Amino acid sequence: MAPLVPRFHLFEIDDQTWFPAFLRARVQDGLTRAWLSNTPLQSQSPASLSAQVLIKQLNTSLPDYTYIDFCAGGGGPTPSIARTVNAHLQSQGSDPVRFILTDLHPNVEAWEQVAQKNPLLTYERNSVDAASAPEYLVKREDGTKPFRLFNLAFHHFDDDLAKDILRDTVETSEGLAIFELQDRSFASVLAVTFLGIGAFFSAPFFAFKWRSPATLIFSCLIPILPFVLMFDGYISALRTRTPEEVEALLRSCGADTSKWEVRSGSEMHLWPCGYVNWVICRPVRKG
Repeated sequence: MAPLVPRFHLFEIDDQTWFPAFLRARVQDGLTRAWLSNTPLQSQSPASLSAQVLIKQLNTSLPDYTYIDFCAGGGGPTPSIARTVNAHLQSQGSDPVRFILTDLHPNVEAWEQVAQKNPLLTYERNSVDAASAPEYLVKREDGTKPFRLFNLAFHHFDDDLAKDILRDTVETSEGLAIFELQDRSFASVLAVTFLGIGAFFSAPFFAFKWRSPATLIFSCLIPILPFVLMFDGYISALRTRTPEEVEALLRSCGADTSKWEVRSGSEMHLWPCGYVNWVICRPVRKG
């Protein structure tokens, strides 16, 4: 289905340097909760669905990679994806795979907490530019191949930066997966609205769980966090590319993509408006 409107690359509040870091951390926590949400109304959490997409699409090549999240934020769905993928590999008698969290602005404090619970999940303390990935990160000494993850992230890049990232991916990696929770549709508008409302009403619970008075203050008394989640969610929807638009950038990125294929799909996690939209790009497999 064609999107309702053309793509607009407008600004998101959470991206701005003037937005306080402690509020940005809470916004990232909110997005992580959205990934992990698994209410009785949902078939699976968005994170679990994303893991199932990797399992199905990569199939027998699943254990061949090291999975590098290039815009990990506060950790997002990657720890959950790692657990699901490795549980599947273990059930198949295969060795587990490694996942690495990276970001241009590393959230080391958050990553340390999730890494303590998963020995196969590590993180990079230094800033990592997805358009120029360091050689030590993408040249794996363990014989695996680098596979890039962009979870709720690829829409942040303008066309020029997106092309640079895709070119660097083609030249140094063996594939990438883009997962988004929004698109340019009316259903996405509804989903973002529900996210903001849910953030407001769940704030007391998470403020207590995280021992964070700021979460309560800036969600209920001064509702900055729900507003930012909704505003940025609407803008993210306008920024999100269709699979055809991603492929057009891939083919024009300046690298040789003649042997690369693009697959895409959409998986419902919450009726009637919650979807995980995905795009996977990688070299065509022989045989």
